[in-house]
Amino acid sequence: MTEKPWLQSYPEGVPEFADIDAYDSVVDLFNESVEKFKDNVAFESMGASMTFGELDDYSRAFAAWIQSTGKFSKGDRVALMMPNLLQYPIAVFGILRAGLVVVNTNPLYTRRELQHQLEDSGAKGIIIVENFANTLEKTLAHVNPEVIITTRIGDMLGFPKSLIINSVVKYVKKMVPAFNLPGSISFSDVLKQGANHQFEKPVLGHDDLAFLQYTGGTTGVAKGAMLSHGNMVANMQQAFHWLEPSDISEGEEIIITALPLYHIFALTANCLVYTKIGAKNILILNPRDLPAFVKELSKHKFTAITGVNTLFNALVNTDGFSKLDFSSLKITLGGGMAVQESVAKEWKEITGCPLIEAYGLTETSPAACINPITSTDYNGAIGLPISSTEACVKDEDGNHMPVGERGELCIRGPQVMKGYWQREEATANTIDKDGWLHTGDIAVMDEHGYFTIVDRLKDMILVSGFNVYPNEIENVLVSHPDILEVGAIGVPDDHSGEIVKVFIVAKNKSLTEADVKQFCKENFTGYKRPKQIAFVDELPKSNVGKILRRELREQDEKNSA
Repeated sequence: MTEKPWLQSYPEGVPEFADIDAYDSVVDLFNESVEKFKDNVAFESMGASMTFGELDDYSRAFAAWIQSTGKFSKGDRVALMMPNLLQYPIAVFGILRAGLVVVNTNPLYTRRELQHQLEDSGAKGIIIVENFANTLEKTLAHVNPEVIITTRIGDMLGFPKSLIINSVVKYVKKMVPAFNLPGSISFSDVLKQGANHQFEKPVLGHDDLAFLQYTGGTTGVAKGAMLSHGNMVANMQQAFHWLEPSDISEGEEIIITALPLYHIFALTANCLVYTKIGAKNILILNPRDLPAFVKELSKHKFTAITGVNTLFNALVNTDGFSKLDFSSLKITLGGGMAVQESVAKEWKEITGCPLIEAYGLTETSPAACINPITSTDYNGAIGLPISSTEACVKDEDGNHMPVGERGELCIRGPQVMKGYWQREEATANTIDKDGWLHTGDIAVMDEHGYFTIVDRLKDMILVSGFNVYPNEIENVLVSHPDILEVGAIGVPDDHSGEIVKVFIVAKNKSLTEADVKQFCKENFTGYKRPKQIAFVDELPKSNVGKILRRELREQDEKNSA
């Protein structure tokens, strides 16, 4: 592929190619930033702040402690299970500095989901917030991480705030179920002990793994996307070049991080790119508490915010949001799911800042296409392939489709993952022999190089920016003794874009919706749980017995009309 029509639409100053060789690893970029912005605040949470210098010291101590155990070798995996707390960047950069691989884990996972991820990744250690330690305890009969580090929500907030927060969380709000994790050590003790150990910097290069980032599997099994230091450095550089026309100022930006840092969007965009430019990162622990979120926003003259459509929609409809001071806001970036025109319009009316839509996948580290940061209005497109990135539209036979014709969106670039962890067949089915990553999204490209998503090839359901795969839902539900067959689809929802709906053929006709919901609560994290449940006598099937989800969707659309 030689033609790149999108280049004509690049904002002035954005290069065709990103400087992906500027750093050998994420750690090199980190080391540069903590030295350059030593006295600047790097992260702030619940009113407590941590400078780049402190982040350097803490993460070095963390890495030194890990090395001192003698239990880890370069490339070993360490799971990280926590929401947006100051401990998160310390742990992430500490793991990377020790030459290990971060396995981000959703804190709200059930025992089943956590066990699979720990087994599949072979994680030798885990850092977990006490609120979720009970879930880990339930997996220990099947998995056995050699090192378990526990932390409490308030541990990095300083005395007396840490004591107050931890006491309220445990004894007043009762948010910490009883747990027993033999041999575990506290995060605070790790930092204290690590400060007295020597840290040895490992040699890291582009081919070394940095993250095993799990994404839903079409077979019902979550797969680990292998994201190398090279992938992550490339995507940070690509995103940085794309942001440059917005007049970002090193050491002066303030970004709001409401999306969880364990999600690839916030991990790369907020935690890594904004670390590169010495920004202050405001961590939001619970963005669902909208009044508290708006109150937090009122304390900062923030210059950037990232999020998904549902987050922006919720904010514009929350009392007090429209009265905030948006005079410093330069960038609003929406990804993870489609940005709705009505939300983009209302956001701009209130804030004066356009909501720029971006597109990416876990498998692309994640950024692949972004609308120009100089855009002033919503255009319904996912944008242009970013620097060093090629995109095309292919038909079922792998032929490149011309301008305006539908086909599967394919991405090629240095940010494309190395493959799926220990799944060669799945990798081969996703990345073709020419290096094109097949996204499963149906798109068209216009004459200016803008891509627009028009349909989805796969049956994936997108709930508030999180992928849900019907096979996983179906496979788990049919393990219920009273369920014979299940078909799962996504149905439109004003709040989250889509929700999961299941059609169930019951073995036992006394099975109730409440029974199904309780089973789902035990086996799925919140966004995967079916919000609509329908009992049917039979499911539409192909002549080989495959459940026809498209027919389920069509039937559901007719019944809803």
